[in-house]
Amino acid sequence: MGKGDRKTRKGKIAIRSYGNVRPHKVKAKTAAPAAKKPAAPKPAVKKAAPAARKAAPKKTG
Repeated sequence: MGKGDRKTRKGKIAIRSYGNVRPHKVKAKTAAPAAKKPAAPKPAVKKAAPAARKAAPKKTG
């Protein structure tokens, strides 16, 4: 169990390979968005516009 063993970490380093014992560092998930299914677009919900305010009656007096 040493440099010649392909199943150990030391062996993976010696033969310069990667695997379950010595996984590669994975970059951020933004690297592969194409593999993911596109999300269904959410229906646009419009907020009701505020009611138009009437001008306050002018005070006379």
